Order: sequence, then structure tokens, then C-alpha cells
Amino acid sequence: MESVENQDHLVVSSEANHPANLIPELCSLFYTLGWVTGTGELVYIAPSGVQKERILPKDLFVMDRSSLKLLRSPNPPIKPSACTPLFFNAYNMRNSGACIHSHSQNAVLATMVFDKEFTISHQEMIKGIKRDGTDTYLSFFDTLVVPIIENTALEQDLTSSMAQAMKDYPESCAVLVRNHGVYVWGETWQKAKTMSECYDYLFELAVKIRAMRINQN
Repeated sequence: MESVENQDHLVVSSEANHPANLIPELCSLFYTLGWVTGTGELVYIAPSGVQKERILPKDLFVMDRSSLKLLRSPNPPIKPSACTPLFFNAYNMRNSGACIHSHSQNAVLATMVFDKEFTISHQEMIKGIKRDGTDTYLSFFDTLVVPIIENTALEQDLTSSMAQAMKDYPESCAVLVRNHGVYVWGETWQKAKTMSECYDYLFELAVKIRAMRINQN
């Protein structure tokens, strides 16, 4: 592998939307929301064990999408996110360009209220969720369904159950993990971010509807 110094071209860019600049910005934003991201042929991966609101471009890992070879690795003890295999589920199975992993309390609460699936209908924000693999979005009258998988002691051990849920729910752009959080993916970072915001709003709303015992019929 090249020395880290010789790999700096992978993370040094003046473009605001370059992944090396964008991911630290999004991590800082998601930190303020109580969330906490991975991203597409080069894959830029946020590090583990680093304060998310203080991530710098030099802290990012860069991996070749096809060979899974690390092209750039920060100096130890920084390690790539334990979520990396799960991000690759989204990249390889859905050809997504970005995957966001959130520990949002709204997502966690939703998994405590719902059993095998999160469902909600007749809400305006549903219109911001895409039917994965298509060019269409859900409508106000559609029912949004998000699979819920069980958590494991180690994050990477979720890889196979997440993959199975993605096979079982081919139009879903998200998978919830019980008592843990949610993975959301999209064709671009913009779509992944927008859908993450819509999902989070809907998770919170659904939990409140149940807590207040509001009859939606």
C-alpha cells in the first residue's frame, strides 16, 4: 500500500461536495440531530472511535468498491467503521451511492413499538420515500413498510440478516435494527439524506400516535 502521504490525493479536494469534505460536514450535522454516515467506484468510509462532530478529511478510509482493497488508511489507532459490511449491502445489492447509519432515538423507539415491520400511511412525509429500484415515490395513500431485524452483539454480525431483509423487501430503502438504529441508502448522498430525514420524522410521528392512542381510521 502507498504511504498515507502519497494517498492524500484521495481526500484533498477544494470541491465542497467531494466525499472527503462532505462526510465530515454531514457527520457534524447528524451529530447535532442525535444521529451518527458511510458513503460510492471509490467508497469513503467514516472511522470508528472518532468523535463524529470532529471528523476531518484525513480521518477517512478510502476503499475500492469492486476489490474491497483499502486505498487509503489513516494512521492507527483509527479503524474503519464497524458498519462497513452493512454499507456494502446497500452498495452491492441496491447499487446505492450513499448509505447513512443513524442511532436516532426515534428509530430505536419505533423498533420497540413495532414487531417485525414498521408501517405508517396517510402522512405527507411518506411522499419523500422512494420505491427502491424504481423511478417512483410512495404516495400519501400508500403504506410505508420498513423491515425490522434483531440486533447482535457485534455490528458486522448484522450483515446477513440485513441482506435477507433487503431481499424480502426489495422496494425498501431502509432497514431498522431493534434497539439500535436504522440504515438508509439512496442513489446519491442528497437522496439518502432527504429520505433519512423523512424516515426519522415518520418514526417519531408513529411512536407519538401510538403513545397518544390516536385512532387513524
